[in-house]
Amino acid sequence: MGDAEETGEKQISAVFRTVRVLEILSRHKAINLENLAKETDLPKATLLRFLGTLANLGYVYRDPYDQYSLTLKMFSVGSHSLEHLDLLRLARPVADALAEQLGETVHMGILEDDAAIYVLKVESKYTIRMHSRVGKAIPLYCTAIGKMLLSDLEKDERKAVISRIKLVPFTPHTLKTPAALEKELAEIRENGWSMDREEHEEGVSCICAPVRDYTGKAVAALSVSWPMFRFEAAEADSYVATIRKAAAEISGLLGFHERKD
Repeated sequence: MGDAEETGEKQISAVFRTVRVLEILSRHKAINLENLAKETDLPKATLLRFLGTLANLGYVYRDPYDQYSLTLKMFSVGSHSLEHLDLLRLARPVADALAEQLGETVHMGILEDDAAIYVLKVESKYTIRMHSRVGKAIPLYCTAIGKMLLSDLEKDERKAVISRIKLVPFTPHTLKTPAALEKELAEIRENGWSMDREEHEEGVSCICAPVRDYTGKAVAALSVSWPMFRFEAAEADSYVATIRKAAAEISGLLGFHERKD
């Protein structure tokens, strides 16, 4: 191995370890060297060098009690990138690929007051398509997108919204009581996806997954809609997995990465 190649590998390793230190620091208000060394799995001497460099650059603060924490400079750097994020621009290629993969209509919606609004639509490849458009408002209680966004609200806010909306029955399958709606919202939070089972329009079913930003908040919801004669019940689990993967991809572009630990 040449000197240049070896130097390059050491630099890459240093970058990985530095990022690891920053990620661990982000999980703590403050942490001492011993505990930080345990969590990063780095020798204290090595860790001290990294912390010294990060402190000199203004990203890490060492208090009088030898506790380390991130400074607001890290937030400042992150906030600059957030200013340039464009949800629709980032989501469009993923939505296009999802529509191509499943062959059906893809929507993305956001919460606005007591309704959801379509902000993106990719048409089905079939002649028979969904009667929807970007900018259309849809109910929160009987659509997959609406229920997903509603389920992510804090408890008090969610209850306040439910108290304001009238559960107008669009079809015989529409949920009829606040209690039934709350029960399903709890299941959605547990499962991580939602479904419209012909609740808004007879003969149409939708599956939806959340799109989360860097804070973990569901800022949008991504759905696929099927006319029931094309919906294969035996493939439902596969549909869910595919849609969740696409939504997670968009979430990743927004800075959200689900922790595995």
